[in-house]
Amino acid sequence: MVKITDDYKKDKQAFAKAGIKVPTYSQEEIAKKTLAAPRWVHFGGGNLFRAFHAAIASHLIDAGKLDEGIIVVDTHDDSIIENVYKKFNNRMLRVITKADGSQDRELFAPVADAIYTGPVTDDTSSLEKLKDIFNQASLQLATFSITEKGYALKDAEGNFFAPVAHDIENGPAKPQNNMSLLVTLLLSRFKNGATPIALLSTDNFSENGDKLKDSVLTIAKAWQKNGFVDQDFIDYLSDDSKVSFPLSMIDRITPNPSETVSESLKKDGFEDADLIHTESHTTIAAFTNTEEAHYLVVEDKFPNGRPAFEDDGVIMTDRDTVNLADQMKVTACLNPLHTALAIYGTILDFKSISSEVQDPDMKRLILQIGYGEDLPVVQDPKVLSPRDFIDELVNKRLPNPYIPDTPQRIAADTSQKVGIRYGVTIQHYVDDPKRNPADLNFIPLVIATWLRYLMGINDEGEKFQPSPDPLWDDLHAQVADIKFGDANQDVHDAIKGILSNKSIFGNDLYVVGLGDKIESDFKEMLAGKGTIRKTLQKHLDEESKNFD
Repeated sequence: MVKITDDYKKDKQAFAKAGIKVPTYSQEEIAKKTLAAPRWVHFGGGNLFRAFHAAIASHLIDAGKLDEGIIVVDTHDDSIIENVYKKFNNRMLRVITKADGSQDRELFAPVADAIYTGPVTDDTSSLEKLKDIFNQASLQLATFSITEKGYALKDAEGNFFAPVAHDIENGPAKPQNNMSLLVTLLLSRFKNGATPIALLSTDNFSENGDKLKDSVLTIAKAWQKNGFVDQDFIDYLSDDSKVSFPLSMIDRITPNPSETVSESLKKDGFEDADLIHTESHTTIAAFTNTEEAHYLVVEDKFPNGRPAFEDDGVIMTDRDTVNLADQMKVTACLNPLHTALAIYGTILDFKSISSEVQDPDMKRLILQIGYGEDLPVVQDPKVLSPRDFIDELVNKRLPNPYIPDTPQRIAADTSQKVGIRYGVTIQHYVDDPKRNPADLNFIPLVIATWLRYLMGINDEGEKFQPSPDPLWDDLHAQVADIKFGDANQDVHDAIKGILSNKSIFGNDLYVVGLGDKIESDFKEMLAGKGTIRKTLQKHLDEESKNFD
């Protein structure tokens, strides 16, 4: 038996017996160097960081290309810091699960310190500790994996969230919001030499660096207006030779720790394999499980230098290329396929993505969308092949039964996604004089199926629990009076407001020649039980091309 806190250099054979690769470096020496001259801070200590960022650092240290590790900060859940960092000596075990059932296990130990700081009260010790770190000229970058919501300052009505409003009113002394905390730390750095730094968002949404910059400047300018900071601080934040906000495209499915992986670790003699469920509803463990495939494309803009990320597979490039790689993934080669599986998987009652893509109809559907309708219009970023990306997604990533992802999780916030997932491709067909949006068949079919989803009635004619969506109440109300079991009813008045909504799709779908086609598909799915599946099969039989 072996524990994660055992001496991995002295007990290397015990780790090897459990199938675990260990570092060659001294954790103590790396921690000492990091704390003396910190170089890299990361915000967000969850599973993605532990599977991806920590791996990059550990590999670079092992290769002799990085002398310092990472300081991790979490602002969401103090249990993460206490129960998976401090408890396990700031170590983590990454388990790569493969579609054939095999695993690659590797221990990482690049984290020098793990700090929790929530809303700052009278105890400002964590804040002061972070200020000391940010004041160091050695600090080159802060990276972020805090989810897209972590950058948000305002609610749907455009009002500042209460913690943000508090911080704007009260200044940087005791920040309550994580973006306010960041600006407080940058203000301290500015006052102590104004050394350059890069702030790199690695969260999975488009133009993430721009969103981070906007949030930082929004708070800083509000503080200037209220007299807490001067214009020279705004100038510092606005000068990308001083503070940069590189864009990134990141892709690696890293779900919650899996019971299956936990059991396999215990069977092979690893003791620290129990799952931990925190009061904040976070599921964590000493290990993190992830998929084999991974991509990270980063805009190379680091005014104070950076680690040699490219030596561990990170694609360092220019801003335009990052944008193209992101558009390739989000609008063509991954997200549209994922969303189609989410809509159909929920309404057809699939319990996992991996089981869904074993269904011949579902696999043929995503092949038609990816290869047939998206690939012809996506712009090649050159650093990644769009076709190879889809090949790997369809043949290796989605079928992996050891990645416990569900259609219901992916279906969350679909109203916020369909415009990007499908609207961008539709716009490409609009803009290309050689193409006609009306020639699309499977993208409009998915949109029609989404309308059926919005009724809240599955293919068996039974009600189902929809995934959370900020527009659900409004959209559901528009289709609530449509009768299930009647394919001859007039649905135009009910759904025209949705299909013509440019804020959802970017276009009025009737104007571009898709509205009537979607209405027709939607009406077919109203005939009775099983008609969602039957309508899909009809399209596949009549319109699909061979991409197998």
